[in-house]
Amino acid sequence: MSVLRSGSPHRPARSLASVAAVLLAVLSLLLGLPGTAGAAAPRYAPEPTHPGQDWAGSQIARHEGTAAGTAPPASSPAASVEGVDVSSHNGNVAWPTLWNGGVRFAYVKATESTGYTNPYFAQQYNGSYNAGMIRGAYHFATPDTSSGAAQANYFVDHGGGWSRDGRTLPGALDMEYNPYGATCYGLSAAGLVNWMKDWFATYKARTGRDAVIYTSTSWWKQCTGNSAAFGSVNPLWVPRYGSSVGELPAGWGFHTIWQYTSTGPTVGDHNRFNGALDRLRALANG
Repeated sequence: MSVLRSGSPHRPARSLASVAAVLLAVLSLLLGLPGTAGAAAPRYAPEPTHPGQDWAGSQIARHEGTAAGTAPPASSPAASVEGVDVSSHNGNVAWPTLWNGGVRFAYVKATESTGYTNPYFAQQYNGSYNAGMIRGAYHFATPDTSSGAAQANYFVDHGGGWSRDGRTLPGALDMEYNPYGATCYGLSAAGLVNWMKDWFATYKARTGRDAVIYTSTSWWKQCTGNSAAFGSVNPLWVPRYGSSVGELPAGWGFHTIWQYTSTGPTVGDHNRFNGALDRLRALANG
């Protein structure tokens, strides 16, 4: 029989296990013990140090070469459309000269990672448009410096948006050899595929469009395991400097744009759209 002594108020007993659980929870919050606040934030590489030297094909030419001439076989205007791509290394571009030479579309580098914007973007993006061309913007991807979503948002916020004006192409994601280190940015094939899925999903949520992807078959095989995850959705812009477009990455039965030379007239990088001008306009219109 228990006895209550005067001056000693009765308190419910608390088990040692309960006390220990409370202490552990407090310590977990204070010390950030593993498993208490989700997965640790990924460790990203520093921002690019020479983004002005990185453009669509800069690393393709370095790793895969530029042999086999500067121009593809002659093609009927009904079957293809001539285009160019430019970045800050081109400076102020002579758009009337290119227009008079038959160029009808242009892709312009807008951004890289989440810290660089092309200082010549306005002259190049607006200048091509003012010359009469259909134009679009592209983003040079560095998957080791920040997430796909972060880079897609940065791109849209700095020139990579889209409007249904009939002369603005959907944005393009440039995936090629890493200019700063490991070829595949230190990521596994699955990691790179997931990074791109994140980028594309974010871009579509922001603009309503499925973006174009720029990549070479050799890099794609090496770094994504030749993934077929994007071929049914994202138009392919493929570089191969020679007389034919060659083998395509898995998932694509045809290419949309072929970058066929890095040494063409006026700006170097020249492209062919795989279709007539009305199909190029259809791509712009969405």
